[in-house]
Amino acid sequence: MNTFIFVFLLGTPGVTAVLHTLRYFYTGSSDVPNFPEFVAVGYVDDVQIIHYDSNSRTAVPKQDWMKDITDQQYWEGQTSNLMGDQQAFKVNIETAKQRFNQTGGVHIVQFMSGCEWDDETGDVDGYRQYGYDGEDFLVLDLKSETYVAAKQQAFITKLKWDSNKAMISFYKYYHTQLCPEWLKKYVNAGRSSLMRTDLPSIKLLQRTPSSPVTCHATGFYPRYAVMFWRKDQEKVLEGVDHGEMLPNHDGSFQMSVDLNISLIRAEDWSRYDCVFQLKGVEEDLTVTLDKSVILSNWRKSDGGVVAAAVVGGLLLLLLLLLSITGFFLWRKRSAGFKRTNTSDTSSSSASEMRTVSTSSNGQSDHMMSSNPDFRWS
Repeated sequence: MNTFIFVFLLGTPGVTAVLHTLRYFYTGSSDVPNFPEFVAVGYVDDVQIIHYDSNSRTAVPKQDWMKDITDQQYWEGQTSNLMGDQQAFKVNIETAKQRFNQTGGVHIVQFMSGCEWDDETGDVDGYRQYGYDGEDFLVLDLKSETYVAAKQQAFITKLKWDSNKAMISFYKYYHTQLCPEWLKKYVNAGRSSLMRTDLPSIKLLQRTPSSPVTCHATGFYPRYAVMFWRKDQEKVLEGVDHGEMLPNHDGSFQMSVDLNISLIRAEDWSRYDCVFQLKGVEEDLTVTLDKSVILSNWRKSDGGVVAAAVVGGLLLLLLLLLSITGFFLWRKRSAGFKRTNTSDTSSSSASEMRTVSTSSNGQSDHMMSSNPDFRWS
């Protein structure tokens, strides 16, 4: 909870899963050097579609197909609404500081909201929650239509918001009906990019001779992928550690899986393979465990150049990508918030969609809108 990195953990769904998501994230912060005090972003299937921050004070589309289904009036409305939300989040930070008996220092208010749609089963689900300083603060339970206070300091807001039955009813309608409807429209509009298939580059990495061997895949899309080690065509469970799935700056993804080689005899190395499987691709990608192809911190290449420079560069690139992408660390939809680090495209935030406008193509489109219920006081 000490580190400040916005990372978006997508989980490791099976390759057969078909789940589309529309997610909005807001982040308000205080005293974070070189970072906007407010950032709002939206994602369809983890591809960014909108960005706003308090420095630019302008909402902008992040995908060409978003420009095709909206007009200038839409983006002007988004900008106006988000400027109002920016002020609400500034007030929320001060409210939270008072309730937690805090003064100065770094503080962060987060909000995430959205929906999921399974295009095979038709099932939909929605979620809406708030966080403060990296921990859960308040969550809307759509089934009971009440707010759950994760902190004692949130109870005042819970009572206030629970009494507004009309607003809760709207949120339930939005998250279970409106949001999935727009998600389907966005998926259809961005189908060429959202439904594409990109294969990864796969490398074997190792820090020291005794370290686990890491099989690292990067640049794949969609996120519906699995990776594992196997021996003689059988999946290996012992001595295997699965890493997180993370986003890259270009909308693709990366993941890794470690193998503890201390459990393996040298003559058995060739019996082990790293296997990568991507949804929509019938053929597996495999890399055989072989010392000659491992990039490491300790071995020298044939040319006498220390391979550590290569590995160091890769690791530095990974850290840079993490800082650039800057998403929430989201272990599951409701797993809660974690403290974060900041970055440009980073950060996080969520959205209220309330207003309906007409875009230039004659279709109605929803807008993120400022809402008095954003205020915790």
